[in-house]
Amino acid sequence: MSEKIERIKCLIIGSGPAGYAAAIYAARADLKPVMYTGLEPGGQLTTTTEVDNYPGYPDGVDGTAMMEDFKKQAERFDTEVRFGLATKVDFSDKVGGIHKVTIDGAKEIEAETVIISTGATAKYLGLPSEERLKGGGVSACATCDGFFYRGQDVIVVGAGDTAAEEATFLAKLCKKVTMLVRRDEMRASKAMQHRVNNTKNLEVLFNTELDEVLGDKVVEGVRVVNNKTKEKHEIAVMGVFIAIGHKPNTELFKSILDMDDTGYLITQGKTTKTKLPGVFAAGDVQDKEYRQAVTAAGTGCMAALDAERYLAELE
Repeated sequence: MSEKIERIKCLIIGSGPAGYAAAIYAARADLKPVMYTGLEPGGQLTTTTEVDNYPGYPDGVDGTAMMEDFKKQAERFDTEVRFGLATKVDFSDKVGGIHKVTIDGAKEIEAETVIISTGATAKYLGLPSEERLKGGGVSACATCDGFFYRGQDVIVVGAGDTAAEEATFLAKLCKKVTMLVRRDEMRASKAMQHRVNNTKNLEVLFNTELDEVLGDKVVEGVRVVNNKTKEKHEIAVMGVFIAIGHKPNTELFKSILDMDDTGYLITQGKTTKTKLPGVFAAGDVQDKEYRQAVTAAGTGCMAALDAERYLAELE
């Protein structure tokens, strides 16, 4: 552990739209924020080739380029952006208490306020071809990327409410949607199953799993396998949407902050306040409903305002 402990007003853990928006607002409020980006600076958007639904980019923008724009804007207001990973936290439960955060297992920081924007990670199947073609036709967000497959055939992998929602959303845009369900029934609610069954251009293949994503630089099709008969066949598609859930990046805060049964941080009412004074959560780490860049940025703004008001009340 380093001998000198740094004391700051506002520490932001994690980058991405929520973290950078929080940084912009915190910096303009003279909180002199310090951000640690985590191991994936810019968050999930850096794995997206093009963002077409964020206001202010009429021609669309590359996800990585967009996050660089966010970073530059935050730094223009003197946010200090550092590469590093929070590995331990010791949060005070007292109003006005000092929160301690260890970075990379070595550097300890003391912060008057902490904004958690560590995001969530989409779950994938783990196929090498799936990993290789992320951004080239493999996606985990139909709302983000569905527009690019208008009039095309696509695959949705999953059997829960999220998969059913994504499949029916895509059916409005795409020529045909095929759902791959590995069991002989869906896990989705009855209401969502009815919606799937009543969508004419949506086909469900039960007892079917994704065996391989086909294509060199972009998706050209998939090979699927019936897990009962072991029979394999290929389907020509342009897009593959993996909808088997997200995992919030909250392992660091277990037994410290309140979470729901899937690990998302619980905030109070319409605020970003956690159960501990001076600790706030923004973005996908506390939002399992929308998971959009624009909503994440909105909660980042809220977190900075909440932190500013919290500090003002202490004076």
